Amino acid sequence: MQRPVVMTRGLTLLFAVAGGAAVGNLYWAQPLLDVIARDLRASPAAAGWLVTATQIGYAAGILLIVPLGDILDRHRLIPMMMLASAVALLACAVAPSFPVLLLALAAVGVTTVSGQILTPLAGDLADDENRGRVVGTVVSGILIGILVSRTISGLVAGAAGWRAIYVLAAVAAVSFAALIHRAVPPLEPKTRMRYPALLASVAAVVARERTVRWTLVLAATGFAMFTMFWTALTFLLSGPPFHYPVSVIGLFGLAGLAGAVAAQRTGLLHDRGWSLPASGVALALVLASFVLAAFAGRSAVLVLVVVVVLDVALQAFGILNQLRVFSVSHEARSRLNTAYVTCNFLGGAMGSAVAAVLWSAGGWAAITAAGIALSLFALSVWAVGRRGALVVPSTPVTPA
Repeated sequence: MQRPVVMTRGLTLLFAVAGGAAVGNLYWAQPLLDVIARDLRASPAAAGWLVTATQIGYAAGILLIVPLGDILDRHRLIPMMMLASAVALLACAVAPSFPVLLLALAAVGVTTVSGQILTPLAGDLADDENRGRVVGTVVSGILIGILVSRTISGLVAGAAGWRAIYVLAAVAAVSFAALIHRAVPPLEPKTRMRYPALLASVAAVVARERTVRWTLVLAATGFAMFTMFWTALTFLLSGPPFHYPVSVIGLFGLAGLAGAVAAQRTGLLHDRGWSLPASGVALALVLASFVLAAFAGRSAVLVLVVVVVLDVALQAFGILNQLRVFSVSHEARSRLNTAYVTCNFLGGAMGSAVAAVLWSAGGWAAITAAGIALSLFALSVWAVGRRGALVVPSTPVTPA
């Protein structure tokens, strides 16, 4: 007989840390782009594609693998994906050339999707009164993983070379696979359908629900701004006037932890019905951050202020978007998360690619101008769409 699962604080913490470790795999290379480019004889513009390839792979993994969380036993699926990501990470550690590393990082993106299977699982296991808090904690763990990964990556690379971080990440993936397998009992699938119908139902959910479509546009724009800023920040801090080594560049990720900690409480705003106005406030802060960033190109103090404010705003914005999508349906939560994260990381891939192009064309000024333009676009979409958006639709989405 299947034992009941209670989403305790300990299990919530395990989900948050494991999800953060998984998503952190996407960002080990970000503060190391110059180091990797020199080691593998690639240009800085080409190095920017390492992040882009990882995010494109991640979007593909989200689209093709995460929906399986609705039809397979996640007790087995999550550890299996963690072990697959460990293999891809080891391939990165031994990559002999830039093209091989590019392919290996794309494989990391495809396989390191366990965090996005854990998130809807946390929503399923939490009760209605605490769902916002639980999901907010898990998503904050994922966001903290993104930020801390840059710091850890810079420190490890400074001490043992850039390849060492991928070996350590592979060991961590194997360890979390064992812990999740032990902590989560076998779970009955939430629905039964064939794989082609499962993938088709993702599009059906998006086509049916206006709230989902509107939120996906906002989410993709928000994450494009996030990756564009952080990719460009590596180039800014490694060049004049700063000339910081990778260990120092990685430490800037710690400033963003304030944003992740603050965003942890964002789920409570959703639980109280304040998701829509809070999203508008977050976007206004994003706009203010990019305006301030335009004056921060030669001041480390101003850069730190921008990092903190921008991360508070964008991480809160992301959590509110994800919870709004989750509220559409219990039965299709993994598929809704698939649509959300696929669009999110396609936006992220575009942001990192645009960052490399804009940096070559106009440096930091071009990056901040693009950030201001995207912020104004997102605010316009939010203002136009908020009246018709529903936090909890009156009719649930049913499987196709």
